[in-house]
Amino acid sequence: MPILFIRRTLLALGLVSMAAITPAMAQSYPAKPVRIIVPFAAGGPADVYARFMAQRLQDALGQSFVVDNRPGAGSVIGTDAVAKSTPDGYTLLLMSNAHTVDESLIANKPFQLMRDFVAVAPINYSDLVLVATPSLPDSTLKALIADAKARPGKLNYASSGPGTPYHMAGELFKSMAGVYLVHIPYRGSSGARTDVIGGQVDVMFDAVTTMAEQVKAGKVKALATTGKQRSEVLPDVPTLHEAGVPGYEATIWLGLMAPRGTPKAVVDKLNEAMSKIVGQPEIKQLWGKQGATPMVMSPEAFDKYMREDIAKWAGVIKTAHITVD
Repeated sequence: MPILFIRRTLLALGLVSMAAITPAMAQSYPAKPVRIIVPFAAGGPADVYARFMAQRLQDALGQSFVVDNRPGAGSVIGTDAVAKSTPDGYTLLLMSNAHTVDESLIANKPFQLMRDFVAVAPINYSDLVLVATPSLPDSTLKALIADAKARPGKLNYASSGPGTPYHMAGELFKSMAGVYLVHIPYRGSSGARTDVIGGQVDVMFDAVTTMAEQVKAGKVKALATTGKQRSEVLPDVPTLHEAGVPGYEATIWLGLMAPRGTPKAVVDKLNEAMSKIVGQPEIKQLWGKQGATPMVMSPEAFDKYMREDIAKWAGVIKTAHITVD
């Protein structure tokens, strides 16, 4: 029997075998605990919704989903840990639009988002709210802008770290409003939030989902929200567009990715489970009360969404000359 024929036969058998293994792998997945690495500090939206999804994925798929917070370096440390993990579906990345921003903002990362990861599924998005510490005299957006123009560099704003949605919202505001505020980066949103409430920092962009209760309790002053329309959670607070910065819009969105090479059958199974979870009417109602909107996309649609977001923020970063502090 010719050697070439034997090789072709073995190759064909190997391909058939692999095709049979993939559905079997998806059927048995997950067979052990799955780790979701959150490259942000505990207490922020990414951590909160990672734990929410972990519990429901555990219920849906019958295996533990464990949240592992790995903050640092603007999400680079935790993200790199996932990039270097085995691509078998047992290590996942809870990511946000901080990652699509970082593709243009942080040049020397040890990974590239769309090269080293595959899209699994989005989770939700929410507007941000610009809040001021109660001791700051400015109680409206126009007053803040006037104050910042009169005292350039004297006011500051907190963020959860370079490249995060809170940082980018602040830089976009500075560019569009024509003001200069000093950026005070933190290792996570909890520390930034605490210092704004305590008066150590003047203002901060924060997710409506985590700051709305502080606004309602009078611990901070809400100056404006960042969506196209007013937030249902804070309906009395104008948008930045309404209040003096025409065209301004910024959100925070979350999703899951896996290391490149993760079997498509596993990715599809995770996507199906997540889509069913966030598509439930009761989840939409619950998150709506918090200021978040569920997102449902196929892995292919989510991949396209992220590539478009990378291009969008690359343009903003270039036009506004935004750099990492």
